[in-house]
Amino acid sequence: MKKADVELGAVVNAKSEEELKKQFQGTVEKIYENSALLAITSFDDVDATAVSDLNYKLVVNFKNMKPARSAKKAKALSTNNVTIEKVAPTLKAADKDKDKKEKKAPAKKSK
Repeated sequence: MKKADVELGAVVNAKSEEELKKQFQGTVEKIYENSALLAITSFDDVDATAVSDLNYKLVVNFKNMKPARSAKKAKALSTNNVTIEKVAPTLKAADKDKDKKEKKAPAKKSK
């Protein structure tokens, strides 16, 4: 493929010269001068460990990409994007009252 043929969000078949043994399918996330960052969405079971180690992303040269068709005998990943946010814990009313009392009353000194 050529750079002009590649679009963000496009699904392509690709092969890796070093990382993966079999061809895989991925979605284009970012386009560079001679390559693109692919989010791996479908791959062969032989490459499962390598794909996991790569965090399901790989930069591939345009010459190693082809427009995608359907995946054959491949492990397909769900494309659900889940985001996790950290939520601050909330105090119960009883705990708030306890904290207020501790702040008001000075601590007793031991002899």
